[in-house]
Amino acid sequence: MPIAVVLIDDHDLIRQGLRRAFEMEPEFEVRGEAGSIAAGEKLVAETTPDVAIVDLRLPDGTGLDLVRTLRNNSSTIGLVVLTMYAGDEHLFGALEAGASAFVPKDAAADEVIAAARHAAASPLAFSAADLADAMRRRLAPTGPQLSPRENEVLQLLAEGLAVSGIARRLFISESTAKTHISKVYEKLGAGNRAQAIMTAVRQGLVKSHNKDNPDLSRGPDAPG
Repeated sequence: MPIAVVLIDDHDLIRQGLRRAFEMEPEFEVRGEAGSIAAGEKLVAETTPDVAIVDLRLPDGTGLDLVRTLRNNSSTIGLVVLTMYAGDEHLFGALEAGASAFVPKDAAADEVIAAARHAAASPLAFSAADLADAMRRRLAPTGPQLSPRENEVLQLLAEGLAVSGIARRLFISESTAKTHISKVYEKLGAGNRAQAIMTAVRQGLVKSHNKDNPDLSRGPDAPG
């Protein structure tokens, strides 16, 4: 019997791409698609799939709410959380909700397929590419270890400076500034500026961030 899969994502192009990827694998059968939590719950009830691929962000709520509901209803369904939002907060949220796997949307199709295989075989065993590093960051007794330069970059991020501004302030190239910002994100387990600053504030690495800055979501390649 093929592994029955349903796709729950509000982006039609994402669902189409996932469907094509799974249909190329003879061991899988796509039983349906949904674009919301409500439609996803109905689809799972009607098709009883082995695995549900669930987007983290859905129009009527977070995909983790759906994962939590589906897990409460069944201990045998495989639940793969698919997300464009990196960071430890989302990874551990998926783990705590009862997901079987956590995969970023920029991962190769083979990684999504592999996660679905894992979810079908071991629905209660959580899998994520960054899980070991995330656990080390969470368990580190002294918090993330930033270098002096990374600490300077973090403070400037909290002030609202973009890449070009950080580069000018520290007398470094924009490429070097981007590298430092990426390292700060990695050490804080963050996927963007807002997550990095929130984590830093919680851990006492910065006192506060610039509340007047309208865009805290820009990544290391944001324009100056």
